[in-house]
Amino acid sequence: MSAHDFRTLYERLRRESARSTVDGRRGALCHVTPERVVAAASEVRLGRTVSLAAPIETVPGPDDPEPAVHRMTGPAPEDLGADGLHFATDRFAMNVHGDADSHLDALCHVVLDGELYGGAPASSVTPEGARALSVDLVADGIVGRGVLLDIPRLRGVPWLEPGDHVTSDDLTAAEAAQGVRVGPGDLLFVRVGHRLRRTELGPWNAATARTGLHPTAVEFLAERKVAVLGGDGNNDTAPSAVQGIAFPVHVLAIHAMGIPLMDYLQFEDLVPVCAQAGRWSFLCAVAPLRLPGATGSPVNPIAVL
Repeated sequence: MSAHDFRTLYERLRRESARSTVDGRRGALCHVTPERVVAAASEVRLGRTVSLAAPIETVPGPDDPEPAVHRMTGPAPEDLGADGLHFATDRFAMNVHGDADSHLDALCHVVLDGELYGGAPASSVTPEGARALSVDLVADGIVGRGVLLDIPRLRGVPWLEPGDHVTSDDLTAAEAAQGVRVGPGDLLFVRVGHRLRRTELGPWNAATARTGLHPTAVEFLAERKVAVLGGDGNNDTAPSAVQGIAFPVHVLAIHAMGIPLMDYLQFEDLVPVCAQAGRWSFLCAVAPLRLPGATGSPVNPIAVL
């Protein structure tokens, strides 16, 4: 995709998003109305909960050279066998945005041409934190109807190879094959098989080679008024399909349309449950940490079927 064609698509999606969102500060989350949350609750029939997050990585790897640090802070060794009350305590330190851990990208995450989503100045992201469009916007969580579209299942393969793209045609074909339709306010989850490939073949440098959506597939999100996009990879393909733009899907979804992204989720636990139930939609609850001024958060979305 040429840089010119990408810019044309970006400007069109930005204009369309401005017309369709009633609250520019919340972006596409305005499509998650109270009525749609109530309707999403009707998706619960089995009382089954499934995590869509991967365990946090603490061992360095080619896709995670600076993993989270987990350190036990108590009890002291001399207290382990001592009488009386003692507590086990620990602490975590981690990079929010990376190529291994499941996380949510806030609307302040993408800076383009000196601006954030909706024209907020890039200067609002300060060394002390983001003063606009931070993860604070979802302090009350995101709850709505989740839909999983399984692209490897559609193509009859275990996973898509790095460098491949998910197209709009893939998304509509997956809908038809799975008997589901993505609608306004939905949380759309697109499986490319990244996690399964990583488990079977081992980690690799996903910064240089990964599967994601083709930039034109973002038009599907705009047409259906999707509120949130989540993937088991980065949502962007590497190498990029666009000249001079390394993360075109992030730019289009977050910066042009105000759609929060969730990267590096895992769907391997959810797929068999959906297949057995014969349906690919569910109530979904996303509860980011309350991190004032943060550009994102570790996240553990829960599907409730």
